[in-house]
Amino acid sequence: MTLPRFDALCIGNAICDVFAHVEEDFLVAENLIKGSMRLIDTEEAVRLYAKMGQTTRISGGSAGNTAAGIAQLGGASAYFGKIAEDELGTAYRHDMTGTGVAFDTPALTDGPPTARSMILITPDGERTMNTYLGACVELSPDDIDADQVAASAITYMEGYLWDPPGAKEAFLKAAEIAHAHKRKVSLTLSDSFCVDRYRSEFLGMMRDGTIDVLFANEHELKALYETADLDTAIDSVRKDCALTALTMGENGAMAIGRENTVHVAAEKVEDVVDLTGAGDLFAAGFLLGLSRDYDHAMSAELGCLCAAEVIRHVGARPERSLRQVAEQQGFAL
Repeated sequence: MTLPRFDALCIGNAICDVFAHVEEDFLVAENLIKGSMRLIDTEEAVRLYAKMGQTTRISGGSAGNTAAGIAQLGGASAYFGKIAEDELGTAYRHDMTGTGVAFDTPALTDGPPTARSMILITPDGERTMNTYLGACVELSPDDIDADQVAASAITYMEGYLWDPPGAKEAFLKAAEIAHAHKRKVSLTLSDSFCVDRYRSEFLGMMRDGTIDVLFANEHELKALYETADLDTAIDSVRKDCALTALTMGENGAMAIGRENTVHVAAEKVEDVVDLTGAGDLFAAGFLLGLSRDYDHAMSAELGCLCAAEVIRHVGARPERSLRQVAEQQGFAL
């Protein structure tokens, strides 16, 4: 088996994130559930944007954030995601390639515009997402570059992308190529709402070996097994998946294997500004650790370090060099 050229290939919704700080009253007035993610149409996107006030725009999307995080750690990452051939799409590609991510998915020339997510941040740092999917749902098997999949140690996909049939087929094609080249395949559950819609399919892929590494937070994992007891969910996922990376906020993270489980503490953060991207950046650190053959504890520690760095400011991209932050903590990258 040849050595991988990329530490990870990330597949996801190419979405431009638009952030705004709002008070709790704003969510109440708009009848929004704090911490939720909802899909909206073009009309609602325009209406809500007009009410948001001052905003910050950053190219994002869950798997895109992870790919950028790996690159900022000094790793090699690639990204598959669908943008439109428009101003926002051009800016998105420029931002991604500017971080060092290989992003060559052809732009959509005829169809909906580039996707965007309007993220409302309340004073406690919680984010409420309102997402217009636009062009990103047009990702198809034709967008899967087999050579890049084969050259990636791990292929990672976000659960948010499981809705469109074409994207689902694209991921399954990538998974087949990855396994044919003895590479690993990973999925993040993304959101409890995704789990509720596709529980049987996610479990099926875990049990049939399509998924080698699962990412979830405690709410998603409990939703997956329809239980209020975390220990019950952990016992269940241990049987279903070879490795699960479980994030638990201020309680740290766990790496759950068939035989052993490790628990690492969270990095202390005095002033949490915005939780957006915490899970995405944890995945960046954990995936890079796996690709570099770190043990599970060290991979989880690197993930926690990356998550802690991103929640200190607005947005899902680190403001400081992740590589420098990690090296200062003793990681040899």
